[in-house]
Amino acid sequence: MKNIFLSMLLLASLSSIAQTKMLTKNGKLTFEASVPAFEEVKAKNESVTVVLNPATGEIASLALVKSFRFKVALMEEHFNENYMESDSYPKATFKGKIDNFNVAKLTATAQNFTIKGKLEMHGKTKDITITAAIKKTGDGIDIDSNFTVNTDDYGIDIPSVVSKKVSKKVSVKLDATLK
Repeated sequence: MKNIFLSMLLLASLSSIAQTKMLTKNGKLTFEASVPAFEEVKAKNESVTVVLNPATGEIASLALVKSFRFKVALMEEHFNENYMESDSYPKATFKGKIDNFNVAKLTATAQNFTIKGKLEMHGKTKDITITAAIKKTGDGIDIDSNFTVNTDDYGIDIPSVVSKKVSKKVSVKLDATLK
């Protein structure tokens, strides 16, 4: 009887802990590595998972590399096979913390927060600091961020034959509503 009670108590506490996390599985991650006067190098992934612990400000995200979609199918194939080597490195992850985050102080007007953490992709991990606009909505919490990633930091080689057409400085945009 004592074990049943303890098991029920443990299950109840675990379910209340699980409810404190906010998440989405359909965050949008867009990147652009275009160079003026050449064909657009841009892709979007609309199935990014983002998890936030509103009590601590800890945040994590996961993007499957093969989920990025390009306008040109051949560009998508080259991205997966030659640049990101997505069979060997199938995902990109971020784990970090939002500085001075207090969910109770969020309003419908976006506030800028600093997020520090580790971005891992293509087998390399790098500490990054980004700014995100965060606001409370009727659906939950919106997080929007724009930042730049350097391909050299992650060992992503751009062949010399296309080096004038693809930027090493990649603009990244995250848009997620967590519930």
